[in-house]
Amino acid sequence: MIGMADFGGAWMQRIWPTIGMTVFGVAATVAVFWVCRAVYRRWTYTLLSPMLTSVLGVIGLLLVLRVPYPAYMTGGHWLSALLQPATVAFAVPLYRHREALIRHARALLTGLTLGSVMAVISSLEFARATGLPGAVVRSLAPRSITTPVAMSIAQATDANPVLAAVFVLCTGILGVLIGPWLVRLLRLRTFIGRGALMGMGAHGIGTARAFEMGPQEGTISSLSMVVAALAGVVIIPLLLRVMG
Repeated sequence: MIGMADFGGAWMQRIWPTIGMTVFGVAATVAVFWVCRAVYRRWTYTLLSPMLTSVLGVIGLLLVLRVPYPAYMTGGHWLSALLQPATVAFAVPLYRHREALIRHARALLTGLTLGSVMAVISSLEFARATGLPGAVVRSLAPRSITTPVAMSIAQATDANPVLAAVFVLCTGILGVLIGPWLVRLLRLRTFIGRGALMGMGAHGIGTARAFEMGPQEGTISSLSMVVAALAGVVIIPLLLRVMG
């Protein structure tokens, strides 16, 4: 009995820190995101988007508490794992707005497919011109599609999923900053053009901004984001193979 008690006590000593860090990783991430979302709802500035501020908030929290990244990911990886079922959930907006998708199928599919191809080619050529390592080049390729799909593609192409997510975030922030300016510069008067530009160029952040322009722009933006992601699943691995 004493031996079993000693074994149980030793097992708890080993497993308890893991349980504690798992709870910390999940709770800290959710709490930081909740606070950042509340701040954004109060002050709707682009640079206060939770997709940006929550990342900075978690980094700051880990630095203050001196928590190593691998220890944080003991719990954080459970949230990362939810990105895969989130990818399947993209079928919901496609079904919900299927009439709009069918009505504008030719314009959306043509524009988004060409946009996806150009985004990948420009990313790869820029990365190679600046002498970036191969893993970074592959991580940069899916920057123009939404995070869950970009991370899945990065895993499938021997890239770094975390780095790919960072590139997606940077692309989204940049897109939402210059997107409204491009709408005015290009004189995009139709909701299809405005919505497709924001969804293709700035993903989820751009879609939120598109809904501020109008409900039709937001709907087209969400469709564009999903269609671009689906196109990227096929186009990105193919272009990586063709372009070496």
